Amino acid sequence: MNDLIFKTYAVTNEIDLNKIAVECNIKKKYTWEEPLILQDSVLERIIGEKASETEKILVFSFGSIVLINSNKEHTELFIKYLKKIKPEIDIEHYSRFQDDYAIHLTDGEEIDFTDKYVEIPSRELFYSELVSMVIAKSVALERIEEQLGKILDNIEGKIDNLEKGKLNVGNKDLAKTTSRIVRHEYNTIAYVMILDKPDITWINSDAASFYERMSEFFELNDRYEVIKSKTEILKSIVDGLADISSSIRGLKLEWIVIILIVIEVILMFLDLFK
Repeated sequence: MNDLIFKTYAVTNEIDLNKIAVECNIKKKYTWEEPLILQDSVLERIIGEKASETEKILVFSFGSIVLINSNKEHTELFIKYLKKIKPEIDIEHYSRFQDDYAIHLTDGEEIDFTDKYVEIPSRELFYSELVSMVIAKSVALERIEEQLGKILDNIEGKIDNLEKGKLNVGNKDLAKTTSRIVRHEYNTIAYVMILDKPDITWINSDAASFYERMSEFFELNDRYEVIKSKTEILKSIVDGLADISSSIRGLKLEWIVIILIVIEVILMFLDLFK
């Protein structure tokens, strides 16, 4: 195994791996735990060009793709192919959430992580799989973190209105905000599965140790906990806004009832004095 160059993109929330597998005549059912690996003749049919011997594209169900030893032209050809599967992919801005990484082989016996590469002493194939998994999750988290930021900005506007005594949030608006929070939570917890480990780590202690060290280096668990905590805070804020909004509507109804009663009493007295 020569040095490997990884380029990773988070292009969408979800990719149907089985749909791609059917188109590529790959007779296998895929779940979130394993990526769809495209290489050799299968990859060449997709990009319509010759692929190098070490070139691979790994597609993850949570919306990330990892290209190993691939060039920009092949990347763009694959993104165009992927858009046929997921029309919402923005071809013009597919590289918005990305990261680069590399595996360097060394003559030593230690594994050394840096921001741009990891040095490994052996040629075990699981290294490329685990590096791909970690950086794919990392970039997916980056995309989710931005989505969370947009939700927070939206909530902040509602809080500003509340401070000014101008809270006017309808059930439809609250339901929309709640659905965005729930979708965000699903994308983070149920789909990216930060806390779950690849199968290889359960049967190979070296793989397990490497995966734990790289996950810690990329702060996957810490970032996940921050996102989870912010999500819980968002949910409590929305619940509070819903309670306040409901109380305000209830108070308005009470005043309407009181006014109607007063009007009815006035009309009754007017009838008495006729």
